[in-house]
Amino acid sequence: MIKIILYYNFSPISNVKEFIASHRTFCKDNGLKGRIYVSEEGINGTLAGDVDAVDQYEDYLRGLDGFENTEFKEDFSDTIPFDKMIVKHRPEIVSIRADMELNPGTEGTGYLAPSEWRKVMESGEEYVMIDVRNNYESKVGHFEGAILPDLENFYDFPKWVDECGIDKDKKVLMYCTGGIRCEKFSILMRKKGYQDINQLHGGILTYAKEENGAHFKGKCFVFDDRLVVPVNPDDEEPISHCEISGVPCDTYINCANMECNRLFVCSEEAAIQMEGCCCEACKQSEKRRPFNRENAYAPFRKWYHYFGPEFKDRKSTHSKGTVNQDS
Repeated sequence: MIKIILYYNFSPISNVKEFIASHRTFCKDNGLKGRIYVSEEGINGTLAGDVDAVDQYEDYLRGLDGFENTEFKEDFSDTIPFDKMIVKHRPEIVSIRADMELNPGTEGTGYLAPSEWRKVMESGEEYVMIDVRNNYESKVGHFEGAILPDLENFYDFPKWVDECGIDKDKKVLMYCTGGIRCEKFSILMRKKGYQDINQLHGGILTYAKEENGAHFKGKCFVFDDRLVVPVNPDDEEPISHCEISGVPCDTYINCANMECNRLFVCSEEAAIQMEGCCCEACKQSEKRRPFNRENAYAPFRKWYHYFGPEFKDRKSTHSKGTVNQDS
């Protein structure tokens, strides 16, 4: 059994170089794989390994000054969805590039627990809900009634909020995968004059575990080799479509043309027809790598996801993506 964790903590780090070095050593010594980004403002990570090794890492991080309250979103699989371990420095652990200082560690806004979030959705109360993720994420899954900004990067959101036209007196709900993007975006909106701002505590992943994904359509994009995971165990039908054939599909692959490498939704049948490429031009490219159907698709691989009191087997698509991690 493999344990996968997603986490972040906005806690100041004074010696980033030393922090990174010790993290690399710990992860290497314990056979962990994944991606960890570190900056002076804190840590943002997702990693996987044997259950005991990941449990030891959680104890290790919580044992460091300032990281005692780190929350981990946990998932389980039969394989490690990473091929290496990366620990690196970034200017921001999640990049919004705002023209003002945003300090989630000290300026946090309101949180709604998953049960409270669901209660608001079912209450008939008026609100505006914003999906604070990139367009390729919301394309394969999102909450009912959410605004889905057509943006490719999180750092495009500051400009979007200036142009969105949302009434500043409206009750605003916002969500992302694990919560980290809402931490910054909620502060940005408050500084832009919005008053009633509420973020989903723990993000989609925690909501899936605690509320069985009620009112969520499709699946959740994740930043590891699985790429998408179920949210609502009673509704796993794709809401997106293959970009080649148009059939319902939520499988992402990267274009086999190395000069393109575009991440796109593609059914297995269309991928075979196009030899893993997103268009005819890429199919004819001399830079096209051989399409390996077995590596791109694993229709019978079982991923173990935790919904409530017991583990359940789930079928999911599998592909190796080349996207940046944003929890």
